[in-house]
Amino acid sequence: MSLDNKPVYCGGCQCGAVRFRVEGTLDKPSICHCRMCQKASGNFYMALVSVRAAHLEWTRGGLKHFQSSNFARRGFCADCGTPLTYEAPDGVALAIGAFDDPEDIAPVIQWGVEAKLPYVDSISRLPGRDTMADEEAAAFLADLVSYQHPDHDTDQWPLQPSDNEGRP
Repeated sequence: MSLDNKPVYCGGCQCGAVRFRVEGTLDKPSICHCRMCQKASGNFYMALVSVRAAHLEWTRGGLKHFQSSNFARRGFCADCGTPLTYEAPDGVALAIGAFDDPEDIAPVIQWGVEAKLPYVDSISRLPGRDTMADEEAAAFLADLVSYQHPDHDTDQWPLQPSDNEGRP
């Protein structure tokens, strides 16, 4: 919470070049199945939350934009490609997965269901396994060094080589 008791949310892209801070109430967290959102996210759907009633500040870097229609544009990190915004005449929505704590922002509605992929509703019924339960994955991940930005603000990014062994 901020000093005036408004909720505060932070987030950013995968590489850390772009970071944001939102102070105030988020509105209408949703999932959009439309084909444009599928392509913009490279996924089955895009999870978005409106920030029109809150104060949005870009705290590191800036967005590159793609005009996806005559009414809307999409903002993303020019360095790593992480999709970050959907911007339309009625306001800005941020990608829920880009928040540091996305588990705090549960969607309340689905849009564009006419384009929903036919298998999306059955995904939760697929068998689930912990990543480390797969011996090949565990062996592969044993030496993995992540260069992904952590889920919190940092004073500087990228870290200096002495701060993160193995980082180029």
